[in-house]
Amino acid sequence: MIFATVGTQLPFPRLMNALATLVIDLDEPVIAQTGPDPTRYLALDQRETLAPAEFSTLFQEARIIVAHAGMGTILSARRWHKPLVILPRRHDLGEHRNDHQLATARHVADLPGIHVAWEDAELAPLLRRQDLPSADETPGPGRAALIGRLRDFIAN
Repeated sequence: MIFATVGTQLPFPRLMNALATLVIDLDEPVIAQTGPDPTRYLALDQRETLAPAEFSTLFQEARIIVAHAGMGTILSARRWHKPLVILPRRHDLGEHRNDHQLATARHVADLPGIHVAWEDAELAPLLRRQDLPSADETPGPGRAALIGRLRDFIAN
């Protein structure tokens, strides 16, 4: 099963439309937490909101997580060692107030198990893979630099 989540504040029709189109070829159910989206995506098992326990259960049972570039989802994928495919929301498409999700995606793109689809067409190859590496809590490449800067700051 693929679990898709877009958070609770904003709908993400670009992601949901892409998944609704792909689900036919994936031969795998997609459960989607869509937020306040009035559109009905008939091919998806669509839920506007989920109780925290249900969210955790779906997250842990999923083969792959697909999401916007939300920090909560990224942290959850690392915590539960799940492959995460993110499609960042884009300001120029009216999907968010600014491009902080693009910045987040650039920042986490090199973390193990975080797979960025910069365009919706990049989702299909990632979701078809059965060997997509899982996220884990391995420190990212910026951790050593941050620790060095903090040590310098404290020493001076």
